[in-house]
Amino acid sequence: MFTNAHRQLITLILLLYFSIIIISTVTCSDSNPNNIAVGVNWGTMTSHQLPPEKVVEMMTENGFKKVKLFEAEKRIMEALIGSQIEVMVAIPNFMLYDMSRDPVYADYWVDANVTTYSYPGGVNIKYVAVGNEPFLKAYNATYLQITLPALKNVQNALNRAGLGSEIKATVPLNADIYESPESNPVPSAGDFRLEIKDATIEIVRFLYLNDAPFTVNIYPFLSLYGNPYFPMDFAFFDGSNHPVRDGNRVYTNVFDANYDTLVASLTKAGYPDMKIVVGEIGWPTDGDVNANVKNAKRFNQGVIKHVLGSKGTPARPGRLEIYLFSLLDENKKSIAPGSFETHWGIFEYDGKPKYELDLTGLKRDKGLAPVVGVQYMKRRWCVLNPRVKDLDGLAKEIDYACSLSDCTSLGYGSSCNRLSLVGNASYAFNMYYQLQGQSDWDCEFNGLAAVTWEDPSVGECRFPVMIAYGTSVVVHRKILKVLLGVLEGCIVFLLLVS
Repeated sequence: MFTNAHRQLITLILLLYFSIIIISTVTCSDSNPNNIAVGVNWGTMTSHQLPPEKVVEMMTENGFKKVKLFEAEKRIMEALIGSQIEVMVAIPNFMLYDMSRDPVYADYWVDANVTTYSYPGGVNIKYVAVGNEPFLKAYNATYLQITLPALKNVQNALNRAGLGSEIKATVPLNADIYESPESNPVPSAGDFRLEIKDATIEIVRFLYLNDAPFTVNIYPFLSLYGNPYFPMDFAFFDGSNHPVRDGNRVYTNVFDANYDTLVASLTKAGYPDMKIVVGEIGWPTDGDVNANVKNAKRFNQGVIKHVLGSKGTPARPGRLEIYLFSLLDENKKSIAPGSFETHWGIFEYDGKPKYELDLTGLKRDKGLAPVVGVQYMKRRWCVLNPRVKDLDGLAKEIDYACSLSDCTSLGYGSSCNRLSLVGNASYAFNMYYQLQGQSDWDCEFNGLAAVTWEDPSVGECRFPVMIAYGTSVVVHRKILKVLLGVLEGCIVFLLLVS
């Protein structure tokens, strides 16, 4: 028989139990990943790639819930299995022609890169990005006539695979596809560029009919980079001394103004409620006078706070969905647009965070977690030989080293801009040496260079030691597995014939 004391104890335990459940539910709803609309781009244009499984672990540790990929690399897709991270996987521009002409080709791609991973506990694929900024002005209409057919074939392939209701095809487009006239430079006057207007509206119509979002890449940094008279504070989110008035609307940052220029363009096209996803937005940390850690942190923290506030923009109140650009630095990106192109990462090339960033909006005093277990090459550097007196031909050797490596940090306003001639040469030699794998013959430069074990870094100018190739261990394991299989087969054969 239970006494009153027993009943009171049981009641107290039940109350505590249900209290814990309620608290847990409230806590989970506050940090519910589905309520956080901040994703990140993961590019892989790098000479030395981190092991994808370690990068996925880092993303999970830091609370990244969405990721946008630029192609369906098998190792990355496999690393994402079971992670629950929502994925936008892309089809590169060079595949658009074949994708537009052949529905079977689209079926094959979808089967190999989407269906293969779309199962319970697999990869949580949400979108397929068809191309990347195919209407960019720099492409001179190369993809203008093939983007829509490619988009249709991919979405139809998803439909045939039974995935069309869950996974949508979209086209990430650059913000240069719309503009406001110089005579009335306000967001509400925005419209699609005349030369691509018809093609763009056809894409919008198809996306709308298939309940897919319009994806746009917006870069406030480029507004500042391309215009020396652009007001600095208008590029950020923490107030502006140069607000833009558009009727009853007031804009205090260029992102809202740019976004609402797109809203106006879509409205003029007849799609005022079209869903919008910002596929890329970010700020670089080097390669330009305005590209530094301080500005990058200010901008990225500002846009995260702006998104998590769920206030939207003056013309489109409500929730915003964005993907930060980018997760990691990429030293093999083209620097034709600017030396900053290799420095968009929130994390360094080796997975170390460049600055603190609160992804939750909860103002937690917690730095970003790095990629753990990174293996580096030996701690040695290639520098200008201090014993060499005759420096004839040095400029030629520096040019050669930089042409085959990443010397963007030496540019005007960059982190290594204040180095001496000796420092410039050493930095160039070392970047080449590291990217080539630290081979002895890669630190020659006609007798001008020498290997040192003493770190030549100066202040903010870091001379990196490159990470070891992330694929080498996997390759060795595969080879070992094959050899073991062959050995096992030989043993079985010998047993059978003996």
